[in-house]
Amino acid sequence: MAKTDEGTMDHEAPVAPAPAEAQAPQQQQPVQVQVKDDKAFASYANFCRVTGSPEELIVDFGLNPQPVGVPKDPIHVNQRVIMNFFTAKRLLAALQMSVQRHEAVFGVLETDIQKRLRIQQGS
Repeated sequence: MAKTDEGTMDHEAPVAPAPAEAQAPQQQQPVQVQVKDDKAFASYANFCRVTGSPEELIVDFGLNPQPVGVPKDPIHVNQRVIMNFFTAKRLLAALQMSVQRHEAVFGVLETDIQKRLRIQQGS
């Protein structure tokens, strides 16, 4: 992944190798994919739901105004992203790499909010 001037991440795809008999020993260089994101809509989400079908994965994003406990009111979905499973697997790898880099710098992320609350109260 390469960071662009706008602060977004571009995906670098490897170049397809040439047939073995025509390929000279060389290191493959990643291809830089250009992304135009000037019309992208940004929103914040602290809730996501993943559903799908045999062909597609559906990821809903929303804002949960009551992140501790069971919300009293329904969570409004602000954005729905539908993708095939190939794209989902690439997204999974990119997210995993990003989280690993973040944790290497800032420490392990505790996803259980009850444990985070106990840690903060104990401090």
